[in-house]
Amino acid sequence: MTERLPLHPDAAPPTDKRVDDLLSRLTLDERIALLHQFTPGVERVGLAAFRTGQEALHGVAWMGPATVFPQSVGLGATWNEDLVRRIGDAVSAEVRAMREHDDRIGLNVWAPTVNLLRHPLWGRNEEGYSEDPHLTAAIATAYTRGLRGTHPTYWRTAPVLKHWLAHNNETLRDTSNSSVRPRVLHEYDLKAFRAPVEAGAVAGVMPAYNLVNGRPNHVSPYLREQLRTWTGQELLVCSDAGAPSNLVDSEHYFDTHEEATAAALVAGVDSFTDHGTDSSTITGRIRRALDQGLISESDIDTAVRRQLDVRLRLGEFEDRDPFEGAGAFDTEEHRALAQEAAEQAVVLLKNDGLLPLPDTAHIALVGLLADECKTDWYSGTLIRRSTPLDGLCERFATEHVTFAEGVDRVRLRCDAGWLYVPDSDADASVRGAEGALDPALLAGRTDLPPLTTVTESGTELALVDWGNDLLTLRAPDGRYLSVAEDGFVRASAEQPGGWVVQETYTLEQHGNAHLLRHTGTGRYVAVAADGVKVAEQGTAFQVEYVERGADAVARAAADADVVIVVAGNDPHINGRETEDRTTLALPDHQDRLWRAARAANPNTALALIGAYPYAVPDADTELPALLWTAHGGQAAGRALARVLAGDVSPAGRLPQTWYAADSDLPDLLDYDVIGSRQTYLYFEGAPLYAFGHGLSYASFDYDGLFVHRGADTLECTFTFTVTNTGTTPADEVPQLYVRPLDMPVPRPRRQLLAHRRIALAPGASQRVTFSVPVADLGHWDVTRGRWSVTSGTYELLVGASSQDIRLTTRLTLDGDKPAPRPVLVDGLDAAAYDEQRGTAIVDRTKTSGDAVTATGPDAELLYNACDLGTNGVSAVRVTVAGAGTVAIGDGGTVTVPATGGPYNYVTLDADFTARGVRDLRVRLGGEVRLARLTFIPRGTTV
Repeated sequence: MTERLPLHPDAAPPTDKRVDDLLSRLTLDERIALLHQFTPGVERVGLAAFRTGQEALHGVAWMGPATVFPQSVGLGATWNEDLVRRIGDAVSAEVRAMREHDDRIGLNVWAPTVNLLRHPLWGRNEEGYSEDPHLTAAIATAYTRGLRGTHPTYWRTAPVLKHWLAHNNETLRDTSNSSVRPRVLHEYDLKAFRAPVEAGAVAGVMPAYNLVNGRPNHVSPYLREQLRTWTGQELLVCSDAGAPSNLVDSEHYFDTHEEATAAALVAGVDSFTDHGTDSSTITGRIRRALDQGLISESDIDTAVRRQLDVRLRLGEFEDRDPFEGAGAFDTEEHRALAQEAAEQAVVLLKNDGLLPLPDTAHIALVGLLADECKTDWYSGTLIRRSTPLDGLCERFATEHVTFAEGVDRVRLRCDAGWLYVPDSDADASVRGAEGALDPALLAGRTDLPPLTTVTESGTELALVDWGNDLLTLRAPDGRYLSVAEDGFVRASAEQPGGWVVQETYTLEQHGNAHLLRHTGTGRYVAVAADGVKVAEQGTAFQVEYVERGADAVARAAADADVVIVVAGNDPHINGRETEDRTTLALPDHQDRLWRAARAANPNTALALIGAYPYAVPDADTELPALLWTAHGGQAAGRALARVLAGDVSPAGRLPQTWYAADSDLPDLLDYDVIGSRQTYLYFEGAPLYAFGHGLSYASFDYDGLFVHRGADTLECTFTFTVTNTGTTPADEVPQLYVRPLDMPVPRPRRQLLAHRRIALAPGASQRVTFSVPVADLGHWDVTRGRWSVTSGTYELLVGASSQDIRLTTRLTLDGDKPAPRPVLVDGLDAAAYDEQRGTAIVDRTKTSGDAVTATGPDAELLYNACDLGTNGVSAVRVTVAGAGTVAIGDGGTVTVPATGGPYNYVTLDADFTARGVRDLRVRLGGEVRLARLTFIPRGTTV
């Protein structure tokens, strides 16, 4: 047995001695086995089996019943780090409590997701916190601190940040390249990861599937050059599922899996998530890579040490579990916390006096999500649930609430008769309630009878069009029509779900009838002698509309004092992992419902419950009130009802820009937030709702902004007073932004520096102080190759959102003076451009370095203020690979013959005459890769 050292609550674990001891006792094969996600135990040294990866984005996921908190984007909308820390604490307590009864529960939790919500069509928008790196980092730091726990020595769970790096698309997610110039890398993408790591509550990161600057994230040099320099503690890098194999199979970045696995290990991947629970494929690749000399035993030991270090911090190697009995599951405190979080996540987008509702109001509650409590791919199984209908009936009394779902009620007829759902006495088990390490493997139910046909009547089905013509069909007992592995269609699913959703269909015109295509299998619904199934040839159906949903909504709305339309998304349909959205627009079905309600009753509010922003400019114009909240977990309905009633004044704030139309959006795969003017930082249009926007039932006054700079000039303090001038207790979220003025390079139009959520009684005031490091006002200077605070004037803005500014002041800083690029001395790295058109950054080699290549016919790079010297230059030397042309300025075109491959670089010279400080334009043609330019002073022999 390994030596057991006593527990020292006030001292750091004796990492080196304990880990070195274990490492020295393990054989080579045993060490290699520890590099897979599922590691076997080694009984002879007292090492238990271990797995990396327990999903826990907003509660314990995939392992059965657990407390379900609002989606991550909803937690971001709270703008409340203290709340999110408490949620992280509750989640980690449930992990420990559940593990006491189920050792499949892992302590290495894969959460939070800190990918920035750069593009609102990203299918996984629900998993992130914000489009802003400061807010994302603040919320992520809070959540990881809660997950880590407060024990001075040992960690309750070991959080892993997802997904490193610049990952914001599901389309081509394992082969697409995010071209990220140095400024965007340092000012935007890295910032979200850096603060949580530096705070000391992060155990590791997970690389993303995509490539950054031409190189897969799983072999990224940034793991070494950036991540591991931010902290003195070991970090465990866990691969994403299947990503090591992707290096060969889909990305074709390496020729063999041995080369790929070796490269990932050397780059810094410590745990390989591949081939499910079967570790033999990965361990075989590692062993062969070692035998081929691609890695050394030292490389293996480095990775194993990092895993053992994390396990030591979790208290695994102690005789007494430091967290024994400290777990808590589904407690009253956790239930109250879930409701508090759901209440704080509600954002009031517009209110012309319709809200809050009077206690005596007769309410028509309508819409497809009005009686739903949706979960997502990373949710646990609900122990309890509250839909908006539940919440309103509880708060206002059932007799004051009229409900109309707004589904289209249809019957389907074919030559054989009417489609019919047979009765069944099978039990009502819920798929996934038992817990599964991989819910993608959950099979559909086959214990229920398949659909059939009858000659009379048939079954009335609830049809919903979720957008993109994607339909669900639901039987009268609430079960969705689904297809199991045997191919039969049954009314068997509680909700749409699964890795491949089996509950969605499309109607395809077929003469005067329709074919019903099942999207999960791509086959058609067909009537057969043994029941309804999917087949290559489908049955033609006539669709009889028994009732249009808009008609039911209009009837309910006409007799009410006020109408609440609840619209939004199903997290498993049209925007989820593996599938990006195609539009910001609300699906037509739901658009018809709010319009029908508004036509019948002008006192109509639209409550959007969704995982992402919508473009609803007509609703904003025509309706007196709009709200948004993410899917709010188990207490969502009660929370929404309390906000509508005024029991809670809404104070959520938008964590990302709500654009007015799809035309405002950049290309999904364009990661240059500066060049394409993305997010509130650079967007020059008029958003529908601005970043940080959110209204209140109270009103607030801001006054007395004072700025103080410390003697060491490293920090600035901003102080002001916020007063609740309304008549209701309410939270407010004061926000501090900076706008650099007259800078030599493009800077954000506004950039969040600090924020705080505060609670104020009517008439109460609070003095708010923000301390901001002066470095936070800086940017990445490509001229100097480092972080820089430029001398000049900075406008500081305090307000209730990025647009609702109440106080301003200016600050003059004496920092770095703008200077020309010393290109005669330093040359030019091609990727360090100021502006570009039609290019992408790619990998100079497979291990490090950048180059730039053309992606279109007019590829051009711009380098501002290049100092070519008083005497000037006579030639330019380019470091290039591939084949094509490089044209510098008005002359100096270099023709690049084929160099033998994208990584075979050569240096070529061309005449180029220029002097003094000037902007330099470089045009690329063909498949050339430009890595570097150097300039030959006049009078120098080439």
